[in-house]
Amino acid sequence: QVHVVEVGGGSVEAGGSLNLSCTASGDLGSPPVCMGWFRQAPGKEREGLGAVDGIGRGNVRESLKGRFTIAKDKVKNTLYLQMNNLKPEDTAMYYCAAKGKWWCDTGDYISWGQGTQVSVSS
Repeated sequence: QVHVVEVGGGSVEAGGSLNLSCTASGDLGSPPVCMGWFRQAPGKEREGLGAVDGIGRGNVRESLKGRFTIAKDKVKNTLYLQMNNLKPEDTAMYYCAAKGKWWCDTGDYISWGQGTQVSVSS
């Protein structure tokens, strides 16, 4: 079983930056499981932000490229979400999740963190 814990979040003004981290533990496998970031704003559906697979290939949602970056420290089993030039519409609960396999293309995310709130004021 895989366990993930997010750290970071908070309140910033528009144009500011935040960095979230997510550390995975447990039976991560080799290569380690795919990990991804999601967010959900009140009244909206959950949105996938991007992910990194077990061999280090990553992707970021097209609409967020240029502002959001996802990276992984494979030694620490930690996934990062660097968010720059934040906008009020980025306000949401941000979640980290892991799949039960190393590739991200297929399969469901089965382990979810508790979420961390990001609030951006105008």
